[in-house]
Amino acid sequence: MIEPTTMSWSQTIGLSIVQGLTEFLPVSSSGHLRIVSELFWGADAGASFTAVIQLGTEAAVLVYFARDIWNIASGWVRGLFNKSARGDQWRMGWMVIAGTIPVGVVGFLGKDLIRDNLRNLWITAAVLAGFSLVFIWAERRSKRNRGFGSLRMRDALIMGGAQCLALIPGVSRSGGTISAGLLLNLEREVATRFSFLLAIPAVLASGLFSLPDAFDPQAGQSATAAQLGVGTLIAFVVGYASIAWLLRFVSNHSFAWFAAYRIPVGLAVMGLLGAGVLSAT
Repeated sequence: MIEPTTMSWSQTIGLSIVQGLTEFLPVSSSGHLRIVSELFWGADAGASFTAVIQLGTEAAVLVYFARDIWNIASGWVRGLFNKSARGDQWRMGWMVIAGTIPVGVVGFLGKDLIRDNLRNLWITAAVLAGFSLVFIWAERRSKRNRGFGSLRMRDALIMGGAQCLALIPGVSRSGGTISAGLLLNLEREVATRFSFLLAIPAVLASGLFSLPDAFDPQAGQSATAAQLGVGTLIAFVVGYASIAWLLRFVSNHSFAWFAAYRIPVGLAVMGLLGAGVLSAT
C-alpha cells in the first residue's frame, strides 16, 4: 500500500477556493477538485478531504438560509407534539428528511467505490460533458410553473434520488437535483432553493463521517487539522458569495449556460488524459 502524502498549503488554499466557487453551481465541485488537484499538484486530494471542506460550504447554506431552516425545524418539532401545528413547515421538514434517505443509504453502502473507483478522471470528464445534456433537456422540457407551495413528498423523493448521482464526480449535486426539479416543472429558483435544503443533512453527515479519515486516508492525501480548518473557512466565505450569485442568476437565466461551460471542460480533460498530461488515477 502506498503511503498517502501530506497536502501542501498552496493546494489546501487553492482547492478550498475551488470548492467554494463550485459547490453550489451545477458544475460539480468534486469533479473540479479532482481535475484541479491533478492538473496543478499531480495528485488526488481524496474524497475525504473533499467531504470535510464541504462542511464550510454547508455552513454557508446554514447562515444564508438561517431563517428558512429555523422555520422548518421549529415547525417540524412543534408538529411532533401538536397536531394542530402541522402546517407547511411540518410538511417541508418531512420532505427534507425523506429526500435525504436515498443518498444516505447509497453513500454508506457504496463508500469504498466512491472513494476509489469512481474518482477515475475518465469517468469525471465523461460525466461532466455527458450529464450536461440532461441540463439542456430539463430546461427545454420544463414548464417551470410550480411554486414553493406546490412541493410534495413525491417531488422530494425524486429529487432525493437524483442527489445520489452527485456521488459520481462530474455530475454535481445541485445539477442533479435541480434538473430533477425542472423535470417536475418547478420554477428554477424553487428547485434551486429546495436543492440547497435537501443537501444540508447529507453533506453534514458525509463531512463528519469523513473527518477521521481525512487525517489518515486510505486513498488520496492527508491533511493537518490546521489545513482542514483553514480550508473549511475559505470554502465558507467563497461559498456564501456563490449562493447569492446563483440565486440571482437563476431568476433570469437558463441552466443550459452551465452546460456550455461543462461540455468544453469535459472534452478538454479527455484531451489532456489522452495526451498523457493528466493521469486518470
